[in-house]
Amino acid sequence: MHSIKRVGLTLVFGCAALAASTAQAAPEAIVKELMTKPLPEYPGKEALMISVEYPPGSVDPVHRHDAHAFVYVLEGTIIMQLQGGKAVTLKAGDTFYEGPEDIHTVGRNASKTKRAKFIVLLLKDKGKPVLTPVK
Repeated sequence: MHSIKRVGLTLVFGCAALAASTAQAAPEAIVKELMTKPLPEYPGKEALMISVEYPPGSVDPVHRHDAHAFVYVLEGTIIMQLQGGKAVTLKAGDTFYEGPEDIHTVGRNASKTKRAKFIVLLLKDKGKPVLTPVK
C-alpha cells in the first residue's frame, strides 16, 4: 500500500512541477498567414506574408527562414539579432531584414506588459517551411 501512495505522490508532484515549469515558459508568438502568391517570373518561388504577434514576454527559438524576410513593425517594441550581428531594438514603423543564410538568434518582445505586432514578407521556395529551428 505504501508503494501505491508513493507512486501517487510522485505523479502528483511531477505533474505540479511540470505545470509550474510550463506556466513560467515564455508565451509563444501568434502567427497568421495573410497571403501566399506564386511568383511565375521566378519558377519555384513564392511570396508569403504573415502577421506575428508577440504577447508580453514572448521569445522565439533560434531559427532560420531559408528565405528573404522583410519585417515591418506595426506596434510595440521588439528585439532582433542575427548570428554575428548586434541586437537591434525596433519600434512601430521600423524595418528589419533577414537573408536566406542568416540564423536568427534573438527575436523577442522587449516588453513584459505590452504586446508587439509585425508583418513579415517572405520570398521563399514553394512548399518550404516558414521557420526551421536551429540548435
